Amino acid sequence: MLEHRQFYIDGAWVDPAVANDFDVINPSNEENCAVISLGGQADTDAAVAAAKIAFESWSQTSKEERLALLEKLLEVYNARQEEMAQAMSMEMGAPQNLARAQQTGAGSWHLDGFIKAFRDFEFDSEYTKTEMTLKEPIGVVACITPWNWPMNQIVLKAIPAIATGCTVVLKPSEIAPLSGVLFAEFMHEAGFPAGVFNMLNGDGVGVGSQLSVHPDVDMVSFTGSSRAGILISKAAADSLKRVSLELGGKGANIIFADAGEKAMQYGADRCFRNSGQSCNAPTRMLVERSVYDRAVEVVTEAANNTHVGPASEEGGHIGPVVSKVQFDKIQGLIEVGMGEAKLVAGGLGRPDGLNRGYYVKPTVFADATNDMRIAQEEIFGPVLAMIPFDTEEEAIAIANDTPYGLTNYVQTPDDEKRRRVARRLRSGMVETNAQGFAQGSPFGGYKQSGNGREGGLYGLEEFLEIKAVSGWNGKS
Repeated sequence: MLEHRQFYIDGAWVDPAVANDFDVINPSNEENCAVISLGGQADTDAAVAAAKIAFESWSQTSKEERLALLEKLLEVYNARQEEMAQAMSMEMGAPQNLARAQQTGAGSWHLDGFIKAFRDFEFDSEYTKTEMTLKEPIGVVACITPWNWPMNQIVLKAIPAIATGCTVVLKPSEIAPLSGVLFAEFMHEAGFPAGVFNMLNGDGVGVGSQLSVHPDVDMVSFTGSSRAGILISKAAADSLKRVSLELGGKGANIIFADAGEKAMQYGADRCFRNSGQSCNAPTRMLVERSVYDRAVEVVTEAANNTHVGPASEEGGHIGPVVSKVQFDKIQGLIEVGMGEAKLVAGGLGRPDGLNRGYYVKPTVFADATNDMRIAQEEIFGPVLAMIPFDTEEEAIAIANDTPYGLTNYVQTPDDEKRRRVARRLRSGMVETNAQGFAQGSPFGGYKQSGNGREGGLYGLEEFLEIKAVSGWNGKS
């Protein structure tokens, strides 16, 4: 078991003001895998103060200086990626293949994407011959990140903030903090100046709330539940700080009759990936009625063939969900679904042969309607609700009938139909025909799925203020 009580503040590893131990649980076996300390107000104040002091000099450094440090960080990250994969596998239950290729790979992919975008980024632009528009860093940024894709979210927040001249205080999830601690080591090894990046562990009620109301924090960038996003927005309102939110989702996957069985199989696999713990997962499968019965058969078989096992094992299986709290929530909603729709795969309890660990059976409900709780609530587990539709108009109406608007999906070889439907879906992203998004593509949602964009040029813009200067008379 690892013991780690230190925080990274002002370029050094420091002990918390008051030791407040918290056990990190390995979800594969329910055993303690690490001990951290949760920060208090004094720790939050120290981290914010360090970031505020460092901002004065860091914001004035050249683009070239920042770019060189980002490139060095990518070298460090790539050299130590196996350490990162093992940390995430242990803390949040990602199986080895997923931990290496997607969980760790997401961090290096986004970091590389930001470096490419930043090389061509212009902070100053000529508005008229006598007026300039300047883009300047907003200040001290609090990054509050989740446990389900730890490196994906830390890199999407901390890196563009630092690249644009902001300084950062990171609070990773206390449920999966080991990757955040390791990332702080990477930042230190890369040589970022003291105070530019700070990291302290804590929970949402403690450090998370303290950062949200802190008068010296200029912006909060948060990823998590819509409920928590609302609370952070309210807490930040008194100081009128900027709040960027990437929240929940209840993605609809519209499968038209001409899409074929591969689209049905992909829809199931995509829902169950990362044990269903992705805000952009396609958890509602909307299928044209003429092929609906066959789709139920294909998806049921896919669920039954999805292997569940420990994160320590190699292979293409799915691991446990992250915690007992999540396990209990998912089991409760599966039970609700059994009273609402037709259970065709999975159900309550752990899969056979797994008596310890937070393992959930890949579960499919058929003949659901969109007013059911399993079709409206974000379950955040490997649970899929299947809904038949008759017309394109009906499919669009069902897809949009949700408080969320993060990612929707469309499957059809008819290009005109695909584009037409994509335009009418109320979501920040629409994936069509299993075509993934490009590096630097803007990630974010509509409605209760959030209000910001992450990745590439859009991600850099999130952390900037706009200043108009008249009488410039030249571009120097």
